[in-house]
Amino acid sequence: MQQDVEAWIGQFEEGYWHPLTMLARLTEEVGELAREINHAYGQKPKKEGEPPGDIALELADIMFILVCYANALNINLEEAWRRMMAKYRERDSERWTRKPDLEGGPA
Repeated sequence: MQQDVEAWIGQFEEGYWHPLTMLARLTEEVGELAREINHAYGQKPKKEGEPPGDIALELADIMFILVCYANALNINLEEAWRRMMAKYRERDSERWTRKPDLEGGPA
């Protein structure tokens, strides 16, 4: 994903947005996801004639902004992901009840 975003952004002179602009964009996209979740699972129905939303696309929009952030700040998301998962595996290994067929779970 990081290479795809870099290739796309790299074709424009403007390059990546300023970090505060990316934060504003991320906030905007999270709001759009919240709206679609509320329509699909909450108590706020869509207005008559309003087109159906696409939760998957809203999630992907958020991922795009996050990848832009990572690229602009020279962060390797794959490495960050591995570190984050190690943290969760260690910290939360006994927090929840494991499914019987998954005793021991992945390392």
